[in-house]
Amino acid sequence: MSKIIFKAGEATVFSEGKDVTAAMPEILIGAVDGPVGQAFANLMAQSKGHTAMFAVRDINQLVRPVCMTVPKVTLKGSTDVGLFGGVVQAATADAILDCVIEGIIPKEQANDLCIISLVWIDPGCIPLEKEGKLDKADMYKNNYEATKLAIKRALNNEPSIDELIANRHKIKHCMWEDSWDQK
Repeated sequence: MSKIIFKAGEATVFSEGKDVTAAMPEILIGAVDGPVGQAFANLMAQSKGHTAMFAVRDINQLVRPVCMTVPKVTLKGSTDVGLFGGVVQAATADAILDCVIEGIIPKEQANDLCIISLVWIDPGCIPLEKEGKLDKADMYKNNYEATKLAIKRALNNEPSIDELIANRHKIKHCMWEDSWDQK
């Protein structure tokens, strides 16, 4: 495989009836000496409420390719920080390593690539977690599956421009019914 410079992918995975555990990672993957690497290095600075964090599988187990996870929403307290640094971080790291194991990410490029993953933590998780009612296993599963799918899509340039053109007047945005003129 040729050098990967800049690839983008996204995926949404959710469990029916459990909207708060949905995962929606948006990822960039590319060479450490390219634009993704530069953006990655810039994320090392802290931003209030949107703290970036390396994806680690456990203590002293930084995943390769190295990945910076960044929350899409402001982290307001120890509960959401715990979910971000626990369940979501573990799912992201495991998915990346499995992408290498399964050949989705070329093993020979694992040390030359970096990933930026914007991750979603639904604010509705917080009260459920505080009550001990959050399905963390489902949250892990969704984040794991969505991260793998986003990486696969990025590296395969999915959806293709032909698919996007073909679906231009067939698919509406899920959160805005009037997203295209039906006339």
